[in-house]
Amino acid sequence: MSRPSLAKIAPYVPGTSIEEVRRKLGLERIVKLASNENPLGSSPKAMAALGSIDRLHLYFDDAHTELRERLAAPYGLKAENVVLGHGSNELVNIAAEMLLEAGDEAVMAAPSFSLYRLVTALQGATPVEVPLRAYAHDPDAMLAAVGPRTKMVFVCDPNNPTGTALSADAWERFLERLPASVTLVIDQAYREYMDAGGVDAVPVVSRRPNTLVLRTMSKIYGLASLRFGYGFADAETIGWLDRVRLPFNVSRPAALGAAGALEDAAFVARSVEANGRGKAYLSAEYARLGLRMIPTQANFYAVEVPCPATRAYDDLLARGIIVRSGDALHLPGHLRITIGTEDENRMLIGAIEELLPQWRAA
Repeated sequence: MSRPSLAKIAPYVPGTSIEEVRRKLGLERIVKLASNENPLGSSPKAMAALGSIDRLHLYFDDAHTELRERLAAPYGLKAENVVLGHGSNELVNIAAEMLLEAGDEAVMAAPSFSLYRLVTALQGATPVEVPLRAYAHDPDAMLAAVGPRTKMVFVCDPNNPTGTALSADAWERFLERLPASVTLVIDQAYREYMDAGGVDAVPVVSRRPNTLVLRTMSKIYGLASLRFGYGFADAETIGWLDRVRLPFNVSRPAALGAAGALEDAAFVARSVEANGRGKAYLSAEYARLGLRMIPTQANFYAVEVPCPATRAYDDLLARGIIVRSGDALHLPGHLRITIGTEDENRMLIGAIEELLPQWRAA
């Protein structure tokens, strides 16, 4: 079976796993700093909730009313303003299925999360990619790219793979000028890691109905394997999303684990604190080594390397350190690296310091 829109899409290449590296290289210690998982592990309260799971032979309540109410309450919203997904990735795909058709356009930054381009192309629509400016979204250029065929605009905030975020002033100017007919998807998978200057986009749904704000528990809550994402929007938009999503897309373990994680403010605070220490340490170390690290509002960062990114990736992999090559993320000359534990960060810096002479000579 062939589909013309698929011809322009690169084949899916999964990230390197710890098991794969151990099997191929026979290394004892392997540190994964590639997928922006929480290095502290999972929320203890989520794990406790998972320990009480039963009735796996039964379908779970597909309405998830109580859980949606808990997610909505801090923002003064209702269950009808929340949609749940098999990770926030599924919700990106559902939004594209709901809105896009052949001949439509979706505006997005480049580089940004590659899924936006993928789901747009899968619907036969055209991704309109707007280059970053100083490694951050360029709101003026994105607004200029909006035309009569634009149905959606994607904003990843903080942006993946650069970790940059829009200021409150930039958001205000953008929201004032974006046509009301265009659906705005704001992906805030890393919102909990943002500093005090970061903008929580959920309140936008109350002032701009045609907006979907996405969150996930894969990152700071440490529940990546459970696949639990959620989105906020006006009730009409949520109603349309619920028409498109598959029934029972959120499993009982995912829903119960998420409910437990929502009670674990202490784990979130500890994760934020550890991430802040890691950023401070790494920023100082890269400055000492003469390497540029893009300032980040997330739990990862992009660092510029003096050799092809894939060469640097391979050299670190041989030492048991898994990162992401910027060549795979349309950010050449950079590595995207998750902020790890103190020990993992020191191991990384030690390896880079030893490899730098070779990279600079390459």
